[in-house]
Amino acid sequence: MIEHPSVGDRIVDVIVILLCALVAFCSIVPMWHVLMSSLSEGQALLSKEGLVLWPVGEFNLEGYAHIFKDASIIDGYGNTLFYTITSVALGFMMAAMGGYAISRQTRLRTPMILFLTATMLFGGGMVPTYMVINALGWVETPLALVIPGCTNGMFSIMMMNAFNSVPHEMYEAARIDGAGHFTTMWKIMLPQAMNLGSVIILNSVIAAWNAWLPASIYVPRSRHLWPLQLVINQLINENKDFLDSANPDYSKYLIQFAAIIVAAAPLILLFPFFQNKLEKGVIGGGVKG
Repeated sequence: MIEHPSVGDRIVDVIVILLCALVAFCSIVPMWHVLMSSLSEGQALLSKEGLVLWPVGEFNLEGYAHIFKDASIIDGYGNTLFYTITSVALGFMMAAMGGYAISRQTRLRTPMILFLTATMLFGGGMVPTYMVINALGWVETPLALVIPGCTNGMFSIMMMNAFNSVPHEMYEAARIDGAGHFTTMWKIMLPQAMNLGSVIILNSVIAAWNAWLPASIYVPRSRHLWPLQLVINQLINENKDFLDSANPDYSKYLIQFAAIIVAAAPLILLFPFFQNKLEKGVIGGGVKG
C-alpha cells in the first residue's frame, strides 16, 4: 500500500528544507565574502563597506602573491602536513587499540572506561603540561607538537562503540580460526568499524591542521618548525601597519583574506571525500543493535 504524506508531513519537510538552506547560506556566504575580498583591489576594498559578493575594483591576485613570496609559507605547509599525518596516524592507532581493549569483556573494562572518562573531564592545565613537555626535553622539537595531540579519551570510547557494533560472531569466528588479538582487530574488526573511524580521522585532521597554539608555546623560537597557521599569523601581524607608511601598499590589506583561503582550501577540498563516511558514521554512532 502506498502512503501519501499528510499535510503535516509536508509542512515539516518544508520547515526542514528551509532550515537546512538557512544553515547552508550562513556557512557559505562568509567564505564567499572572504574569497571575493581576496580577489579584489586593495584600496577599493578598504573603502568598501558591507558584504562583498564579487571582486571590488580590478580583479587581482596580489594578496596571494604576497603570501607565496615568503618561502616560510611553503615550509609551513610542509610542517603542517607532517604534523597532521603523524599525529592523526599515531592517534588513530592508539584510539583503535584502546577502543578494542575496552570493548572486550574483561575485569578491567569498567576501570579503564572510568579512567578515560576522567581524562575528558579533568586536565592538568597549560603550565603543568608545559613543565612535563620541558622535563622530557621536547621543547623546540617536533615531538612537542605530535605526541601530546595523539591521546584522546573520547576517540577511544568512540572506537569502543564502533567495535561493539560489529557482530560478536565475527570476533568468535576469528578466534576459533586461531587469530590473535592484533590480527582480529586489524583485519576483522577494524574494517567493519571504519565508518565511525572515518569520523575520528576527519575530526583529528581538522584539529591538527588548525592547531597553532601548541606551536606558539612549545616552538616559539624555532621558526623552521612552525605550522602553516602560525606562519600566516606572523605574516599578517608583520603587514597590518601598512597604512602607517608614506606610500602605503594597499595590496597588503588583501593578505588577511588570502591567508584564510590558503589555510582553509585543503580542508574544503578534502571534506567531500569523507562525506559519505561521515554520514554513515553519525548513523552508526547513534544506532545500537
